[in-house]
Amino acid sequence: MFAISITLLVLEIHPPEDTSNLGRGLVELWPSFLAYVLSFFLIASIWTNHHVMFDQVVAADRGVLLLNTVLLMTVAFLPFAASVLAAAFRNGSGEPLAVLFFGGSFGLGAIFFNALWWYALRAPRLLNPRVSAHAGRLVGRRFLAGPVLTLLGAAVGTVAPAAGLVIYALMIPVFWLPLPALEPVLLDDEDR
Repeated sequence: MFAISITLLVLEIHPPEDTSNLGRGLVELWPSFLAYVLSFFLIASIWTNHHVMFDQVVAADRGVLLLNTVLLMTVAFLPFAASVLAAAFRNGSGEPLAVLFFGGSFGLGAIFFNALWWYALRAPRLLNPRVSAHAGRLVGRRFLAGPVLTLLGAAVGTVAPAAGLVIYALMIPVFWLPLPALEPVLLDDEDR
């Protein structure tokens, strides 16, 4: 689902019809390129952390399956949110609402991502037994940055849309950083 969503992002970018002034036409597509790059890296960070999460979630029950399904549903929706964002900036109207909608879409995914982790954390039989409760809570606190930053970006974006996008962009390095609380477990798993 992650790979499909990332691939669908590029479908929003349409080549300029007037190739007699191709340079200008490509420059005018900057909102599409921005939405593509921002969404690509945000979805990739969700994918990466989802992979790390499921390295530690070693069993699934109906709750895990339901929460993961809803998470994947929100991920599948993200190319549409990126398309709305690009269209608003390309047309020069509706940017605050588009930034709010974009952030809300990612924020909803972040909520379900967190719900999935906290659900597994509360049912230790679902987790790698070497993930301590303390480490699980530390990782969970890190994951909570997703809903918090998307809410902040959405709030700021309704007043200053470009600033809201900057906040969303700051999420990329935050979620690409390693999860120190899981490093000992991950390293031990790689040594086997």
